[in-house]
Amino acid sequence: TLPEGSNLAGVQHIVLVLSGKGGVGKSTISTELALALRSAGKRVGILDVDLCGPSIPRMLRAQDSAVHQCASGWVPVLLGQDTALALMSIGFLLERPDDAVVWRGPKKNALIKQFVTDVAWGDLDFLIVDTPPGTSDEHISTVEALRPYQLLGAILVTTPQ
Repeated sequence: TLPEGSNLAGVQHIVLVLSGKGGVGKSTISTELALALRSAGKRVGILDVDLCGPSIPRMLRAQDSAVHQCASGWVPVLLGQDTALALMSIGFLLERPDDAVVWRGPKKNALIKQFVTDVAWGDLDFLIVDTPPGTSDEHISTVEALRPYQLLGAILVTTPQ
């Protein structure tokens, strides 16, 4: 059963995009997958938990957008005339999009948990979770925070070298 009043209650499928290293195209895969699903008529969200390198807002030309508060938490940035693509990223919470985020584990883990619990996604067919590179605490925090939803799938991005 889902946590009562959960902001993810209306999300049908959650897909994590992962890799063991940086620079392999996780954000590109996340973005292209979201756009393809949206063009197929699906309601899609992207949760960018790459806290030190949030590139999703820039890739979707949304870096000047702002996140607002509502009664159930943060309202994600909605893109397109049909607003069928919802985005949440730390990039929207920084004063300048190119600011560096230098945080240690507990603060990063708390923000990831807050992203999972406090973003009002509404009804989505898919939530794509763009993760940071590697196999760090952020991945464990993300999976642990999403565990109650049991809607998880993953795409592992690799390179041939």
